[in-house]
Order: sequence, then structure tokens, then C-alpha cells
Amino acid sequence: MTSDATPVAELIAALARDVADFPKPGVQFKDLTPVFADRHGMAAVTDALAVIASGADLVAGIDSRGFLVAAAVATRLGTGVLAIRKSGKLPPPVHAERYDLEYGSATLEIPADGIELSGRTIVIIDDVLATGGSIGAAARLLERAGADVPAAAVVVELTALGGRDALAPLPVHSLTRA
Repeated sequence: MTSDATPVAELIAALARDVADFPKPGVQFKDLTPVFADRHGMAAVTDALAVIASGADLVAGIDSRGFLVAAAVATRLGTGVLAIRKSGKLPPPVHAERYDLEYGSATLEIPADGIELSGRTIVIIDDVLATGGSIGAAARLLERAGADVPAAAVVVELTALGGRDALAPLPVHSLTRA
């Protein structure tokens, strides 16, 4: 389900903003805030991602913009939502997974207690796929906790950064590509 000819892709393109040199010089930031703030944009994104995640019994969103769409999709599907947090945001005990960034590394965490993930089917949802680092770390984290992760879904895929290839063989669905 990766096509730029769909009505949802056209709506995303019409509403999203490109911000030059943010967060650093040379980076073209894809700002999806206007998409999420628009009721038609948010509804279209939610509906399209819900189709992709329809077999999940839990939806996981990555800190922080992934929370917005994952929660909306979970509501649409009637499932729960799991927040995959940046390091230090959850009380212990946690499961943690480190991943590399362009300059350094980061860590994602999920609760180690209170939520049974073993045997659950969890689709990961995020706003943007860039290098694949955070989605890859999220998938490893969930699989290590015993979950089945059949796919990841994003609103926008930045194809030049190669995230899809980095995540193979995990199926990745994007609503549009940039």
C-alpha cells in the first residue's frame, strides 16, 4: 500500500510543510503537524493506517509523533495502544533497545511489567520513516518481549535515506513517499 497516487497521499502532500535546514543545516524537515491538525487529513491518515494494521491486537506508536497516529488507529480498530518511549520516560523496570543515529545513539523503552506482550500481534506506527533506526529498534524490542511484529506503517517515507532497506525483511507500508 505504498502509492503517491492515492487520495490520502494527495491530501498529505497538500497539507504537509517542508522546512529547510531544520533541525540542522542541510536537512529538509517534513512537518506533518498541519496534516494532523486538519480533521480531514487526520481522518484520512487514520483510516488508511487502520487498514494496514487491521490484523493487530495492539498498535505501538514511537515517541513522540507516532503516539498521535497510533492512538487514533487503535481507537479506530478497537485495540489498545502501546507507547514506545525515549529513554528515561518510563518508570522501571523497562525493556530497552539502543540504536545508532547519525551522530551518536539513542534508546527506546517499553514497560517490562504490567503489559503482557508475549504472543500479541503488534503493528508499529510512526509518522516518518527516515533511516529506519527507531522502527528497527522498536521491532527488536517488541520481538524480544515475545510479540509478533508483522509490519510497520508510516505516514511519509523519506526514500533517499534507505530506511525500507535497513528494515528488511520487516514489511513497511507508507502512505506517501518523499
